[in-house]
Amino acid sequence: MEVVVPPAADGSEVTADHVPSPARTFRLVLLISLLALALLCVVSLVALTSSTTDAGSPVERFRAVMSGDNQRQDEREAVMAQTEQFMLRMGTFGPDLLDDAGAMPEYRERVREVITPKFASSFDKEAATAEQLVAQAGVAREAEVFATGVSVLDSDSATALVAGSFTDSYPKDAEGEERVSGEPVPFRIEVRLVKADGEWLVDDFTPVSAAEGEVAP
Repeated sequence: MEVVVPPAADGSEVTADHVPSPARTFRLVLLISLLALALLCVVSLVALTSSTTDAGSPVERFRAVMSGDNQRQDEREAVMAQTEQFMLRMGTFGPDLLDDAGAMPEYRERVREVITPKFASSFDKEAATAEQLVAQAGVAREAEVFATGVSVLDSDSATALVAGSFTDSYPKDAEGEERVSGEPVPFRIEVRLVKADGEWLVDDFTPVSAAEGEVAP
């Protein structure tokens, strides 16, 4: 049996079969909302893709910041590596490096590779003292690095702190076949570096006390 409902606004009759149900209305609204959301996502994706070619876009700025952070970290690691090399090369020598003239040319050369020409002149005086100790007393020294850190880093200069120890050994007898090792002597040194032709080189160093502040990792 057909149920007749009140006339529609235009005067025509509307039967129960043609009355919109709440479920049908909800599905229609949901469909329209999903279509609008999909359109918004497409527009956003197009805008984001276009912005990757814009140097001033948020995406490019983010990339620039990340690139700068990575480059700075690379510089820090280069400074610490060169600082460690300097201490190991300067603080390790012995009778096996002596030549017939009682000098250690190989020792001098390997240290010069990681220092500036300006610093090389003062290093030569220290090297002469080391050569004398080795030639006359048979002293040998070995350096060990425990940790390095960077306290100051600019585009062409840096300051690093390195901690470690020196261990000296002496010949037990005149033949020098047996040696006696002394107690390790700790060191804590501030190293100043400069960048020349893209390479970090040590320009000076100063022993520091344990009371000095720690550097950034």
